[in-house]
Amino acid sequence: MPPNQPLPIGASVDGTTQTVVTARMSWRGPMLRISDLEVHRGNRTVLSGLELQISSGDVLALEGKNGSGKTSLIEACAGILPITKGKVEWLAPSGEWLIVRDSEGRRSRPPIMGLTLQSNGICGEETVEERLMTAIEIFGLKPTDETITEMLSDWGLDHRRGDRVSQLSGGLTRRLSVLSGLAPVALSETPSVALLDEPSEGLDSVARSTLSNWIGGLSSRGHAIVMATHDQEFISGSTRIISIESGSISETVGAGHSGLTKLPSPSHKIEPSPMLALAGWAFRMEKRNPVDTIGRLTPAILALLLSYTILGGIDMPQTASMSTYIGYDLVAALVLAPAFITAVVSPALVRRLSEEGCGRWWNAMLGPIARPANSVISASIILPIPVTYISWFVLSGSIPEETSDEVLKWLWLPALVIIDVSCAASALHLLVSDLRRSSAVAASLLLAVLVWPFIELMDALSVIMTSGMSLELEIGSPLSSCIIASLSAAMVWAVAVFLPEY
Repeated sequence: MPPNQPLPIGASVDGTTQTVVTARMSWRGPMLRISDLEVHRGNRTVLSGLELQISSGDVLALEGKNGSGKTSLIEACAGILPITKGKVEWLAPSGEWLIVRDSEGRRSRPPIMGLTLQSNGICGEETVEERLMTAIEIFGLKPTDETITEMLSDWGLDHRRGDRVSQLSGGLTRRLSVLSGLAPVALSETPSVALLDEPSEGLDSVARSTLSNWIGGLSSRGHAIVMATHDQEFISGSTRIISIESGSISETVGAGHSGLTKLPSPSHKIEPSPMLALAGWAFRMEKRNPVDTIGRLTPAILALLLSYTILGGIDMPQTASMSTYIGYDLVAALVLAPAFITAVVSPALVRRLSEEGCGRWWNAMLGPIARPANSVISASIILPIPVTYISWFVLSGSIPEETSDEVLKWLWLPALVIIDVSCAASALHLLVSDLRRSSAVAASLLLAVLVWPFIELMDALSVIMTSGMSLELEIGSPLSSCIIASLSAAMVWAVAVFLPEY
């Protein structure tokens, strides 16, 4: 075993089972270290030149005035905030140090950790049990049903396990948020870190006692707790007190938590799949409340009806065909418009991620793949192809049969590229949702750049209707136009996804 590798809970160097106290003493090394950290909020420097190391068993309280940088430090440790200078590193179970975030744009997903945000970070459409399971399973932990029931009961949430979070009181929601931040650490076989932002805020005396006991129990197992708080009871009960003022820190020694409780046993672990966890979560939210599907289909149907009305209102001579009288360009534009609209509509996932800082929680859980994953999963993947074909069947009444047959063979190609456009649009919507309101108004106009790939697709479909499909890669060919549209959408996606990380 590498010299820096933490031992599993309850194990000793020779592999024999030890008591919890012995397990704690078997690893007292650093687990998280911060080097020369500088963080800006807008034009203001919140933290500067910060050096800090967190070790196994630490209960570290961050205190300071409102706006002093406590939340910024918590979120920097979680990898959420961009760093102007310095780096944040976590010790992986393998014994290697992972750069979770640094000023050069490097980023890694943290090892098993717990995170409770000041704003809870929970979508109101989740159920209580779903939220807890998501926080646990995203790290590959597989607890038993009995363990989940035990934890929910301990925090007074078992009777509400099937309820949506939006139906809970503020106090119960806060209990769930804190439990979700502690549970992954409690179930971890190796010492881990829990980051808690104002964990006692909104809790009653019973929940505060439970929180204190869990903190003491986790510390005795060798886990570390970092909490930002104004609560003097929890500040005095910590082992280390970090005071933040004017971007700098000072440290004093605390008395330590005396409370202990019986915590759930460490859980079996499998290889985590964060991307699948997000996709499953998004699917469950949409299945429960299909606002994304409805929100995309409604304007598409309206556009299709409007297009049908426009074509039906054109007074063409009986001997004239649609192609000769109004041109295939207009027909192509009207056919592709409904699918294009489904692609650029703001996804429901963006709104869900905006609830209570839910997106920031997922940002920490997913690490560097957060923005790419969110943009792809929130895109309209299914609708463009069927909507495009439906539009063709509705609007192509006077198109010659031979032309229609050729179009039906290749209509999937521009429809497929519209999926690329949808990914780019989702990335732009995510970018806008992260900006301040004054900047977001201007940034939302970036969606106009997606008109270019739409024009290329319109040209491609028009050429297919006029001359048939050609697989030649030459200027003006349908295949070239589709490739140009796809590449331009990919460029927009890449800029919207990767630029904010630097």
